[in-house]
Amino acid sequence: MKRFASLFLAAVLGSASTIATYQWLEKDNNVKLDYLGGVPTSKVAYKVNENGEVVPLDFTKTAELVTPAVVFIRSTQEGSPRNESSPETFDPFREFFGPRMMPQGPSQSSGSGVIVNENGYIVTNNHVVQDADVVEVTLYDNRTYKAEVIGTDPDTDIALIKINEKTLPHLSFVDSDKSKVGEWVLAVGNPFNLNSTVTAGIISAKGRSINILQRNSQEGNTAIESFIQTDAAINPGNSGGALVDLNGGLLGINTAIASPTGSYSGYGFAVPSNIVSKIVEDLIQFGIVQRGWLGVSIGSVNSELVRQHELQVNAGAYVSGFAASSSAKEAGLREGDVVVKIDETPILSSSALIEYIGRHRPGDRVNVTVNRKGKEVTLPVVLKNRDGKTGTIKAEDRSGFASLGLEVEEVDGNVLKKLDINNGVRVTELGSGKLAKYTDIREGFIITKVNEVTVKSVKEFNELLKKKKSGELVILSGTYEDVPREFNYAFRM
Repeated sequence: MKRFASLFLAAVLGSASTIATYQWLEKDNNVKLDYLGGVPTSKVAYKVNENGEVVPLDFTKTAELVTPAVVFIRSTQEGSPRNESSPETFDPFREFFGPRMMPQGPSQSSGSGVIVNENGYIVTNNHVVQDADVVEVTLYDNRTYKAEVIGTDPDTDIALIKINEKTLPHLSFVDSDKSKVGEWVLAVGNPFNLNSTVTAGIISAKGRSINILQRNSQEGNTAIESFIQTDAAINPGNSGGALVDLNGGLLGINTAIASPTGSYSGYGFAVPSNIVSKIVEDLIQFGIVQRGWLGVSIGSVNSELVRQHELQVNAGAYVSGFAASSSAKEAGLREGDVVVKIDETPILSSSALIEYIGRHRPGDRVNVTVNRKGKEVTLPVVLKNRDGKTGTIKAEDRSGFASLGLEVEEVDGNVLKKLDINNGVRVTELGSGKLAKYTDIREGFIITKVNEVTVKSVKEFNELLKKKKSGELVILSGTYEDVPREFNYAFRM
């Protein structure tokens, strides 16, 4: 009996000691403790509900809110042409038509999308719909629609499509800048063709650049990578799906994974909503993305750069050079400057700078603060477009055929005179579309004819291609400045 009394007394004293310790921590160290049934709880596993009660963390309401706005997308290439010749194979027609194109059977790919407007606008990844002849959308309730590709932005791997339907459930963008590392998020999509899959995790990091978007053009690599990294499970098929906060707000579009196997390995990456929302606005309003450019070559500051150039800061975007028509250089930036802030936003890396500038349009003014040999200098910069102008680019000024993967521009009269031709449009950029895949065409090619019809302007070029049907043979005739003879490139729409 005495032994039992001793044990009982020890238990009481131990409990009292534990409670006193928790109360002391809460009072003197500002440690906020929540209790469930008198037991301190972890904030990771529990939350406070609308009645002020501590309850287990629950994702069901968020999942119910979000899943109806996430769709399944199937993209089909019907009779995509196939390259029948190789550099080692002699082909008498190659001299005149480029590699010969032979039709093959249809191929399909699938992914996810997010309804962002009740009138049928859907955001997805560019790589989900790229090269597609037919895009089919299946809603949460199994209704299926043919979708129109409104526009694409390969620089961020974002695309906007639309179905002909009204009053659809949709998600609203939230400010991705306000999201925090460690915050709970849900990923919703259709991995491995498993419709409406919800996974949970946290934001692992922000502003990640993983060099997955290689967008090489005359301006260099124009890709914009500043991903939200999450450990919510993302697999093939999640591309284009939603990354949401626990209120159901759209934080980003799931785009990529880092994995040695090609499947989930703990690292998923989403394009932040602040970038996506700007792209959506541009595509709806202008038909093409309006992106401002500083015109600088930059790199993230690291210990090697600090040592090599005797920098006075340990973070920022190091300016190593300028483009031919650089708004930054005109504003007074110099090689060797380190951009540490734009407006009121700290710049800790090159990806942070690219993300911030990528949200702006040509003509926007930003205040760029640089560290120059230990002193901070703030310079106002008016952003230009990639043509070196401050105005917006009209949709008809550039080719908008996502499946072809090219952009064209008007050709200067002096160039036409030099080449002894009267008309043409120049290819300024080749993406990873059909032309790059199935022909030997390269940037700088001046297109003078489409199927023997003269091309005098970008508008005429676009109108000619719009009239072509899926699978129809198209021959682009023209020349290069450095090789002034006629070339012909054949492909199928």
